[in-house]
Amino acid sequence: MSTFDKLKEQLLLQEWPNVFLFKFIAPNENEKIAKVSCLFDENSTLTMHPSSNGNYMSITVKEVMMSAEDIIEIYEKAAEIKGVITL
Repeated sequence: MSTFDKLKEQLLLQEWPNVFLFKFIAPNENEKIAKVSCLFDENSTLTMHPSSNGNYMSITVKEVMMSAEDIIEIYEKAAEIKGVITL
């Protein structure tokens, strides 16, 4: 059973294409932030906010997604980046 099976079940109930809001917490390191940013195209709306002590960066991305499978694929790739938490 995949970590994202429950999310996929919920996403399959929606109509596609649809705007989806991704949320991540990453160590405040340029390399990690760049790897998360690279998961999305130039048409995405990406916002970042540092944590109060500056050790972490909250990354929020709004993008039009074509299917539930596309969303799960991005979350799986993000989960492979060491230190990144998917929300």
